[in-house]
Amino acid sequence: MPRIFDTLRPQDEVSEPELRRGLGMLLFDGVCSQTMGVFTGGAFLVAFALLLGASNTVIGLLAAIGPLTQILQIPTIFLVESVALRKALVVASSFLSRLAWPVVAALPWLVAADQRIAALLVCLIAYFALGTVSSCAFNSWMRDLVPKEEMGRYFSKRLAVMTAVGAVLTIAAGFWIEWGTKRFAGEFVGYSVLFLVGAVFGILGVYFLSRIPEPRMRVEPAAGVFSVLAEPFRMSNFRQLLVFLGSWNFAINLAAPFFVVYMITRLQMSMPLVLALSVLSQVVNVVFLRLWGRLADRFSNKSVLGVSGPLFVLSILFWPFLTLPDKHVLTLPLLVLIHALAGMSTAGVTLCSGNIALKLAPQGRATSFLAVNSLVNGVAATVAPIIAGIAADAFAGEQLTVSLRWISTEVGVTRFDAPAIALRGLDFVFVVAVLLGLYALHRLLAIKEEGDVQEGVVATELYGEVRKAFRHVSNVAGLRHLTYFPYMRLMEIAGRRRASTTRSEE
Repeated sequence: MPRIFDTLRPQDEVSEPELRRGLGMLLFDGVCSQTMGVFTGGAFLVAFALLLGASNTVIGLLAAIGPLTQILQIPTIFLVESVALRKALVVASSFLSRLAWPVVAALPWLVAADQRIAALLVCLIAYFALGTVSSCAFNSWMRDLVPKEEMGRYFSKRLAVMTAVGAVLTIAAGFWIEWGTKRFAGEFVGYSVLFLVGAVFGILGVYFLSRIPEPRMRVEPAAGVFSVLAEPFRMSNFRQLLVFLGSWNFAINLAAPFFVVYMITRLQMSMPLVLALSVLSQVVNVVFLRLWGRLADRFSNKSVLGVSGPLFVLSILFWPFLTLPDKHVLTLPLLVLIHALAGMSTAGVTLCSGNIALKLAPQGRATSFLAVNSLVNGVAATVAPIIAGIAADAFAGEQLTVSLRWISTEVGVTRFDAPAIALRGLDFVFVVAVLLGLYALHRLLAIKEEGDVQEGVVATELYGEVRKAFRHVSNVAGLRHLTYFPYMRLMEIAGRRRASTTRSEE
């Protein structure tokens, strides 16, 4: 027993071999955590909740629980800085939080039907609350462990491996649900087994966390709660980051929690098809993660966000066009495009929104800065899905249609009449999310980061990387020649024109 506690103690120095072994253990933890996340979240949790009788408002509450518990970042800041045992806090809180999933798995058999939604909410509150304690200590720990110059490459590699594993497991879990629904009496058995397996892998991940070294934390003099919370806001650049990330999280959490609901209830899609689209998104995500990581290390996280963010907003914009007002021949192709764009863009957004906060947080004081960042994002991500769920239920019976109509007035004949836009229920929410997402991207411009370049430069590099990859994997000559368009030449011409205009103005 004392030996176990010894492994949880921080070290004065972490040698290079210890660091490399620790980063390997962190990768294994990522795989286990991803396995748990796949089996206990996403489409499976939403489908499970719908089986329990959840409404849009309840789905919004489910999406809000995780961000809501971020309020616990405040006491956790002082807990971390008072005990200075970040690894021990991460291991203990992670282990306890993951015990919630066996309870969730047993809900259909242990709790009366009319109380299952409430019991599910309680279990998720316990899971996310303890997870918040773990997250606060974990972020500070990683800030001091992973060298700054390789953060982008390492975390993009870790995310890529996690996402690849998640894609494979999503397919396997989808087959399991499809087979289990037919094999076992009762719709809940398949989901409960997934939750149990997810819990096992989650606890295995805790073991790998316990094997990662922790550099001794530099303890700052104790300060009052308001002083600690106010410090990140006093730093102008970090304050601009908080405004951007807060507004961005509000925008995307208006829409993202309801994508699965939209496909299952509005489009009447089967679970295998929903999961197939999810896998497509994850595969594209894996392809672009390392590419975004290289670009972030070469230029800056802000520059990558300036390119990947608009792509994600564009993917949300396409959702209202899936029904006009019902499914149409382009619904499935549009869904494929949406999930491909979402996978590509979220790779950059997820990686760089986390890394930019890590990078801008002062070393030695990262705990309070990252906790306040999580708190601001949590408040935004808590309020957004609740508002979205209430609005979706309120507008479920409302429809706004814009039609294209061609009328021959001389003979009084309508030659062409087709809806161009038909908004109903969640469609209104998606439109508002797009507008707020554009505002958030405007706020990104105010952030300063070392290595920052114009988005056009990152877009050019992205195009070059994609062109090289596409040239190697495609055997269609005509398609290969399409990638030889002289994009760089146009950029050079545009640059010369801008320079010429500047000189003439002078």
